[in-house]
Amino acid sequence: MALDERVRSAVAALLHATGESQVDLAAALGVSQAQVSRRQSAAAAWSLADCDIVAAHYGIDVLALLAGPTRAMESLPAHRRRTPGRTPAQSRSRSRRTAGAVQDGGA
Repeated sequence: MALDERVRSAVAALLHATGESQVDLAAALGVSQAQVSRRQSAAAAWSLADCDIVAAHYGIDVLALLAGPTRAMESLPAHRRRTPGRTPAQSRSRSRRTAGAVQDGGA
């Protein structure tokens, strides 16, 4: 599998595992959802700078992202995974509440 295919597959696996949408990832990257879609469909390439941001967003090493979906998924922290029995939207809002509590100094 070529590097660009590994990155696209890893990003798709991470989106699925976390329950995030392309809109969520686009916000982290500071681009539009359409730009993420073009990268995922191979109409545009993921840059190395994009890969750094994506890896940081998911809390994994960039080399894990570049290695492909299996390594990326093995590296994904447990707290970033979608909670079984919850919809992706519920998992995202729970993660945001938790992140907000940590930023505000809460437990």
